[in-house]
Amino acid sequence: MTLATDLDAMRRAFMTKVPTEIREAMRRADSSLLASGIVEGALKTGDIVPDFALPDVNGETVSLTDLLKSGPIVVSFYRGGWCPYCNLELRALQSVLPQIIRLGATLVAISPQSPDGSLTTSEKNELAFPVLSDDGSSVAKAFGIAFDLAEELRPIYTRLNDPLPAMNGTDSWMLPIPATYVIGQNGVIALAYVDVDYRKRLEPTVVVDALRRLSGLLAWP
Repeated sequence: MTLATDLDAMRRAFMTKVPTEIREAMRRADSSLLASGIVEGALKTGDIVPDFALPDVNGETVSLTDLLKSGPIVVSFYRGGWCPYCNLELRALQSVLPQIIRLGATLVAISPQSPDGSLTTSEKNELAFPVLSDDGSSVAKAFGIAFDLAEELRPIYTRLNDPLPAMNGTDSWMLPIPATYVIGQNGVIALAYVDVDYRKRLEPTVVVDALRRLSGLLAWP
């Protein structure tokens, strides 16, 4: 089983349960976000990442500069623990964490959730890597992947028990596009995956292969 298989099964199950008007509203929001050009404006392979310092679930500050001192970094931006697709991805990343560590890299996940929300996500998914809180989506903005949830979807999310302002402790409906970055120790992005369709995520095996290439164990295509 691949992550894509699990994500597709979840999508199909979800779509059978929601009314047509909700499915259409989500489709319109996806189309509008794609047309906005946000993917083209996001950081890409070869770009230098901006430094960041964010709190983990214990309130301790984790900075990119410090992380890079020990090796490459894998950064996964996710929407929040309320998102079932995100939880699938986080658990899939946890499954390859031993390989990531053996390759001398560090994995971190970032969302706009508060530290308390991040702690719940970490515990629920039994994650053994840092889960960081991007208050105000400042880091997501710096990576070019932050967007405001469509007005049409806000009451729908509330009805589905996913009111973002309450969950994130802000007045904002801002989210990151789910994205995965593999960053070399020099701070340059070796692999970037950004997709406006939150039901699609990068396979963890691709992350591991990118790290193996950085280590010289695989040739770059």
